[in-house]
Amino acid sequence: MKTATFPSLRVDPALRQAAEDNLQHGETLSGFVEQSIRDSISRRQHQREFVARGLASRDEAARTGQYVSADAVMGKLGAMLTQAKATADAEAIE
Repeated sequence: MKTATFPSLRVDPALRQAAEDNLQHGETLSGFVEQSIRDSISRRQHQREFVARGLASRDEAARTGQYVSADAVMGKLGAMLTQAKATADAEAIE
């Protein structure tokens, strides 16, 4: 497969220096930029999918008239958080 290039990007010298200062061992600036672009693309795809699921859920609730109260959601999330903290604490002890 042929490769393609991104357009040149002019940045403030301080930004370039900050990027170079944060490279991991053996990492190149080009590799860092490429990975940053990949991460941004992935994050935006996940955001778009999240919004689509939320809108579909909203539409389904409006269609069926079945809603979940904020108190019920917060209670469930609180229980999940408590369980996650307990699991993390148990794993830290091991």
